[in-house]
Amino acid sequence: MGRDYMINYIWFIMVFLGLVVGIFTGNGEAISQSILTSIDSTVTFIISLVGLMCFWCGVMKVAEKSGFTEKLAKLMKPILKLIFKEAAKDEKALGSIVMNITANMMGLGNAATPFGIKAMEEMDRLNNEKGRASNDMALFLVLNAACIQLVPSTVISIRAAAGSTNPGIIILPAIISTGVAAIVGVICCKILQRYF
Repeated sequence: MGRDYMINYIWFIMVFLGLVVGIFTGNGEAISQSILTSIDSTVTFIISLVGLMCFWCGVMKVAEKSGFTEKLAKLMKPILKLIFKEAAKDEKALGSIVMNITANMMGLGNAATPFGIKAMEEMDRLNNEKGRASNDMALFLVLNAACIQLVPSTVISIRAAAGSTNPGIIILPAIISTGVAAIVGVICCKILQRYF
C-alpha cells in the first residue's frame, strides 16, 4: 500500500511542478490549450476503442462458444505435459493451465484470469513447500508473462482507434515475438531449476 501512495506523490509533484514552471515562464495559456486538446483527443480515442474492443470480445466469444478454444486446448495438452513435471500428473492442475494459456492465446484476458488463479491454487495444492513457489508455478508465471498471442485483439483495437491504415499487420510479429519470449522463458526456467 505504501508504494501506491509513493507513486501518487511522485506523479502529483511532477504535475504540480510542471504547472508552476509553465505559469512562471509565461506558458499558462499554452498549458491550458494543450490540456483541452488532449482531453478532446483522449475522449474521441476512448469512444472508438470501446467499439473496437466490443467487436473483438464478440469474435473471441464466438471462438469460445464454437469450441475452437477447446480444440486448441487439446492440441496444447501434450506440449504442456512435457513442460510441467508435477502439474502434468494432476488432471485438475493441467486442465486449468491449459485453459488459461489457451484463453490468453485467443485474447480472452477476462476468461483467462479465473483459470490462472485456479491453476495456481491447484499447483499450490501439489506443492510440498507451502509459502514458496514451486518450479511449475514459476514456469506458469513466466508463460503468462510471455503470453503467446495468436490474436492480439487489444493492440489491434488500439492501432485501429489511433488511425492505423493496417492495424492487423502486427499479428505475425506478435505471434513470433510472444512465441520466442515463451520459448526463451521456458528454457531459462528449466536451466535455473537445476540451480535453485
